[in-house]
Amino acid sequence: MTDTVLAQLAALKTAPICALKQKWRDLFETEPPPYNRRFLEHRLAYRIQELAYGGLKPETLKYLRKLAEELDGGDPKRRRQPAKDRPISGTRLIREYQGVEHCVTVRDDGYEYQGRSYQSLSAIARAITGTRWNGLLFFGLKNRQSAS
Repeated sequence: MTDTVLAQLAALKTAPICALKQKWRDLFETEPPPYNRRFLEHRLAYRIQELAYGGLKPETLKYLRKLAEELDGGDPKRRRQPAKDRPISGTRLIREYQGVEHCVTVRDDGYEYQGRSYQSLSAIARAITGTRWNGLLFFGLKNRQSAS
């Protein structure tokens, strides 16, 4: 069985993308995601090994679910924003724009600006400027060079 698994893993590197997508359909019984070749190769390699040798132990899965719940309260929306990009709850972000000082408070479930709740800093930046902005750039949490 090990030779078969190793052969399958090696074949992923040279398989055409259409073959990788078909392999995805066979192993996951869903349409492949629109990600790059490298993602497909890595995820397929994991799935092949998972099917051959078994997945994570139930106690490991339980621990990971518990950890995720502690980190984001079970809210999948919070998982989309990397923790390194999200300031700590209670942080106050202050930005002067056109001579007016704007203050935003970071909350567990989003942001607060002028007594209203917002889901993103970009929405607040748009409310302030009237134009689309990357909220992290607008509030100085990311510089222009690292954003591109």
